[in-house]
Amino acid sequence: MKSERLRIGISACFMHKDPQRAIFKGKTLLYVEESLAHWVMRLGAQAFMIPSVATGGKVELSEYAAALDGLVLHGGADVAPESYGEKPLKDEWKGDRVRDLYEIELFKAFKAAEKPVLGICRGAQLINVALGGSLYQDINTQIDKSLVHRDWNVYDQNFHEIKFKHGSYLEKVFGRGSFRTNSVHHQALKDIGDGLTVEAISTEDNIVEGIKYQGVPYICGVQWHPEFHDDEDNALLSGDPLLKDFMQECEVRRTELKMSQR
Repeated sequence: MKSERLRIGISACFMHKDPQRAIFKGKTLLYVEESLAHWVMRLGAQAFMIPSVATGGKVELSEYAAALDGLVLHGGADVAPESYGEKPLKDEWKGDRVRDLYEIELFKAFKAAEKPVLGICRGAQLINVALGGSLYQDINTQIDKSLVHRDWNVYDQNFHEIKFKHGSYLEKVFGRGSFRTNSVHHQALKDIGDGLTVEAISTEDNIVEGIKYQGVPYICGVQWHPEFHDDEDNALLSGDPLLKDFMQECEVRRTELKMSQR
């Protein structure tokens, strides 16, 4: 008998109300970036965008945590400095506080349900903030001798080398050595959240590139976008080991829950 497909939730990106937008004028839009959804489905899982819920409505985000097998926190807009107790140093770095509140609640719901969580780029930063950590609002103005981690003109074709901490969980997943990844972020992890360990760093400037939660459930975050890597470019780190590891954890947790319900 063919096994039931895993059901993986993806947090939504927000396009807030814009009275000048030609389509859905003045309405808030929720969306996922196509390549992330396709990456999540790469090993046969079903992908579901999790919408925000109405305040005082009949549906709660905890119900999605109960219904789904795991969560992927999407990349996208900056995390708002207010979400980690700071004020934005520049107006363009004010981030998306509305989305932060939604994703922090979503993250906590999956954590409480002991369902696996994987954070991609902003998602890794959100995990850190949700667990009490903080961020550099802008790498190049706050960290001396840092690389350019976000170049709008080349976007996901901006690359650098990373390495995994010796003996770390992610080193076991990917292997030992130096690896090339994309870099599409100008914020970075500063103070590390409760229960998290640094798993990977940028080799030239020590920017945090990977984190892992040391308790239950499985919670992992990476600063690069594995879904943007070209499968035919052998110079780039394949995202398949990470995706496979995450899906295996989702499968294990689903089996545990089924056994407990018998």
